[in-house]
Amino acid sequence: MDNKEKNFISVVVYVHNAELQIEKFLDVITSVLYNHFEHSEIICVNDGSADNSVEIIKAFSKNVAVSSITVLNMSYFHGLEMAMNAGIDLTIGDFVFEFDSTVVDYEKEEIMNVYYKSLQGYDIVSASPDKGEKISSQVFYKVFDHFANLSYKMSTERFRILSRRVINRISSMNKTIPYRKVVYANSGLKTDNLKYNTISVSAQTTDKREKRYRFGLAIDSLILFTEIGYRLSMMMAVLMMTVSVFMVLYSVVIYLAADPVTGWTTTILFLSVAFAGLFGILTIVIKYLQLIVNLVFRRKHYSFESIEKLTK
Repeated sequence: MDNKEKNFISVVVYVHNAELQIEKFLDVITSVLYNHFEHSEIICVNDGSADNSVEIIKAFSKNVAVSSITVLNMSYFHGLEMAMNAGIDLTIGDFVFEFDSTVVDYEKEEIMNVYYKSLQGYDIVSASPDKGEKISSQVFYKVFDHFANLSYKMSTERFRILSRRVINRISSMNKTIPYRKVVYANSGLKTDNLKYNTISVSAQTTDKREKRYRFGLAIDSLILFTEIGYRLSMMMAVLMMTVSVFMVLYSVVIYLAADPVTGWTTTILFLSVAFAGLFGILTIVIKYLQLIVNLVFRRKHYSFESIEKLTK
């Protein structure tokens, strides 16, 4: 193809026990890179694969025309987020494609659609399937969007492209954040999401270790980046205070109208007030923890979308 794109493209691929999909995936990616870009690189992050994924990548790399294919072998299983951060740190491209999965349920053209969209001034452009999202993922993203104070709506994303400006900016932010999507959503740069028509594909296999990791990541993300813990504790505090008021009134009525066992009234009053106070203190503690999370994990000086110089 004449007039190939001049931008250097880096591709970071997460690989964990992907021997059933990796060859087809690399065939699609290398085809797109060869036909559309003059310079490119592929970084496959091997996150503790116990199958033949790495051997397949090495065999495939001997017969491709892209500038380079690199395998980054993690010392042990780190999980998607840390592994992808390690891969991104090695990239040198003007634009970086992130593929969180080697499942190809989209046409080749969708990769270029995301790239062309980024050239329209979007620093982060993601691609999401129009169907097939797991019920657990739907529930997670609905809960996350409801309790998180973000303008960017989360959804299942198969891959995305980042400009070098995004990578430079998030490098100045706290990179200990365990969820990259939150980093991107808080970067202050223009983002967009494209839906693509899902094509039939064999089901993706996920081992128990990865399932546990993803479940833990979901819980951690809800606790760290949403107000769900504070809201629940507040509801419990209000509920317990309401019950405490009722129990106080009930104890007074019993004391005046009946002949309760000695010490019963004071015991009930003490327990009612104590539980109400306990949940009140818990609410305050959770609010303080939320403030600490904001200062430590989401720490940044400022963010802006662009700078327009109007006069010379």
